[in-house]
Amino acid sequence: MDGHSGIATVGQAIQLSVAPVFLLSSIGGMLAVLTSRLARVVDRAIAAEARMHDLATSDRTSSYDRLDTLARRAKLVNQAITLCTITALLVCMVVATLFVGAFLQFDTSIPVAVLFVGAMLSFITALVCFLREILIATASLRIGAR
Repeated sequence: MDGHSGIATVGQAIQLSVAPVFLLSSIGGMLAVLTSRLARVVDRAIAAEARMHDLATSDRTSSYDRLDTLARRAKLVNQAITLCTITALLVCMVVATLFVGAFLQFDTSIPVAVLFVGAMLSFITALVCFLREILIATASLRIGAR
């Protein structure tokens, strides 16, 4: 590969990898939202557990129910974080595959397509987990007098 065609190859690989890099930025934003939600759920669970000692036995049942709900929410957010991280790794592999294919001059269409479809399936599943967590949070929301 001579110097001029090498630069053209790198330029083409960079052009092809721009869209996946923007996708990585979006996944990073999603991870920030998810970690923030997980932190809030954990903080609420810690506060609820601390209040358990001061409650009468009859009031502890509702507190246990709240803790169970918080545990379900934490599990769903954790799953969504894991899936978003897998998505980011797969997208990074897409970019790496594009560059390796450009330098070694082989057809990367099938590996890139498989990695990208895997990334999208992982991201869709993460969004479903996120939606389920939001639905649980909304269902357990108490506004107004108790």
